[in-house]
Amino acid sequence: MWEDTIDVAAVTEIRARSICYLGVGAIAKIGDIVKELKKREVGAVLVVTGKGSHIKTGAWDKIKAALDAEGVGFFLYDQVTPNPTADQVDAAVAGGRGKGAAAVIAVGGGSPIDAGKVAAILLAYPDKNARDVCRVSFAPEKAVPIVAVNLTHGTGTEMNRFAVVSIPENDFKPALAFECIYPLYSIDDPGLMTKLPEHQTVYVSVDAVNHVIEASTTILASPYSIDIAKDVVRLVAKYLPIAKKDPGDLRARYFLLYASLLAGIGFDNGLLHLTHGLEHPLSGLRPQLAHGSGLGIILPGIIREIYPVKGEVLAEVLAPIVPGLKGAAGEADVAAKGVREWLTGVGIPANLRAEGFVPEDVAKLIDLAFTTPTLDTLLGLSPVKATREAVKRIYETAM
Repeated sequence: MWEDTIDVAAVTEIRARSICYLGVGAIAKIGDIVKELKKREVGAVLVVTGKGSHIKTGAWDKIKAALDAEGVGFFLYDQVTPNPTADQVDAAVAGGRGKGAAAVIAVGGGSPIDAGKVAAILLAYPDKNARDVCRVSFAPEKAVPIVAVNLTHGTGTEMNRFAVVSIPENDFKPALAFECIYPLYSIDDPGLMTKLPEHQTVYVSVDAVNHVIEASTTILASPYSIDIAKDVVRLVAKYLPIAKKDPGDLRARYFLLYASLLAGIGFDNGLLHLTHGLEHPLSGLRPQLAHGSGLGIILPGIIREIYPVKGEVLAEVLAPIVPGLKGAAGEADVAAKGVREWLTGVGIPANLRAEGFVPEDVAKLIDLAFTTPTLDTLLGLSPVKATREAVKRIYETAM
């Protein structure tokens, strides 16, 4: 049993710091949230979102009505793309500063919420820009209040202290973590997610699965992050096929969203390691790559690397998608193959070539893994040593 691997003398920290409203119709809570911002003397907000989902889902109609009802002004920045850039954040902040914004409402999936988190830091530091944050050239200790209206069930960013914003000229996609960017409030309304296309439904759900596989196997993993992982994989394995078949199934969306929320808390506690540490160079080099697709493609190779030292944990965590594992080191290939079969079965491409990568990219990817700011922290949390040889092996396996 994995419990036997836990060092009970190791003091672990348990976190769950944001208030989230979960359930069909939760978007109605935005009225109460805006009233709370008004009590905090917020006269204007910066709204950070993508190019259309905030409108297609109906979320913006509810948010704007709440802002208007309380007389709270806003600057709307609606140009965030997948894998958001420092330039986009700076443009959003410039508009927010011009309006006197004293809070951020981020509307969308992980990209707008992450961009909104960094924008919230910059509204509190008028002499800084997004590259200062992304290069970690200073340690932010404050941010204006953040409200996250989540439109996907994958990143869990609405529940944690993490953000990802890229520096395009360097192909850098750092993983940022600051205490000051926990959202004050979040809204997780499954009714806003029924229009997610099938491929996005798959990618975001696979992101949640990766979060907990990593969080349950880092050197900082705890019973909390392991138990969360088991439930998340079970929920995604059960409800992802239902959501693919019927995108409007609110029960399926609810439990995929709950799984994502749990996964966000899980990796806020156990943190992440190889899969995210090695995917960020992929979508840093090719920003058009869907984050969940990149994660899924490299995951089997990582399972093969870490299973010999984390088999007892992984056998239980992976049981809903790879039944019959016992946790023995010799099962590494079987576990990796089983994960690969499940991933391709739900719609993840079989290899990096299918996403436009070529073998010649491997050397660049390895360099990015070891030079991108903050990724050394993730690699250092791996349960096996993240040598250049190991990283090369993982990328070549995925190729």
